[in-house]
Amino acid sequence: MAPVVPTVLWARDPDLAVELAAGRGNPRYLPGFELAPLLEATPDLGVALEGADIILVAVPTHGFRSVLSDAATHLAPGVPVLSLAKGFEQGSGLRMTQLVAEVLPNRPVGVLTGPNLAKEILVGKSAAMVVASTDTSTADRLQSLLASDSLRVYTNDDLVGCEIGGAVKNVIALAAGMAEGLDTGDNARAAVINRGLAEMTRLGEALGGDPRTFAGLAGMGDMLATCISPQSRNRWVGEQVGRGLSPTEVLAGMDQVAEGVPAAGAVCSLAMSVRVEVPIATGVREVFQEGRPPVEVWADLMARRSGPEVG
Repeated sequence: MAPVVPTVLWARDPDLAVELAAGRGNPRYLPGFELAPLLEATPDLGVALEGADIILVAVPTHGFRSVLSDAATHLAPGVPVLSLAKGFEQGSGLRMTQLVAEVLPNRPVGVLTGPNLAKEILVGKSAAMVVASTDTSTADRLQSLLASDSLRVYTNDDLVGCEIGGAVKNVIALAAGMAEGLDTGDNARAAVINRGLAEMTRLGEALGGDPRTFAGLAGMGDMLATCISPQSRNRWVGEQVGRGLSPTEVLAGMDQVAEGVPAAGAVCSLAMSVRVEVPIATGVREVFQEGRPPVEVWADLMARRSGPEVG
């Protein structure tokens, strides 16, 4: 059976939906890009979900539960729901697929993740991504649906690892950005990325993820793109804070979400629950939630007792 192409895009903001419906794309976040001809836009969630046989949810983590709750009365039983969000629910620390399973139970759930900077995807530059799902046929279907000459799509059965990778890399990108803002040098930034990968792997494996996932697109691949690209929101936020601006000032000037900021606390809480050390994530949390100067956090990280790199 040939995959069914999604045709309806829902936007909660009515003004944004009008812009999208007019074919003008997203003027707020992605100006200059038009909506694909196969997509229609609507501010009516019921209209968007009517007859849908697969749902992709691309909203920030802080609004994820409310959108799922609103969708519950419109979504047919058994329809797969896949998340594009990379983070945790504040308070509960739940991953987004755990939220789906809780709010919209008894259906396949999954996640799309990897190094997928939106502007590059839109202009057709080459990229690769991963789709993981509790249902193999759903993952295979999304793979077939999304793959193109410029986008390679891989499947993975490690839902936990893929989601942990996508969330933790945002936290590490904040640290990499701060290292850049502090002018610590390329060697230091490489060290942050590498040791961040070690934190991601330790935590993800302790939570049930496959360590091989963190060496793949959902882990190292996404980490590299987010930590080094000028298009990365989390890296940019970290850099501004490293240069001396306050986190409050930087975040107040943004019209998009830097998911690594709220994720830092969740990562530290999850790490504590499984007795795993995450010193970089802890430093990020101290800067953004406790107001510690980045230079102090960096000094503490460099002064940590050295040990075996592996083990």
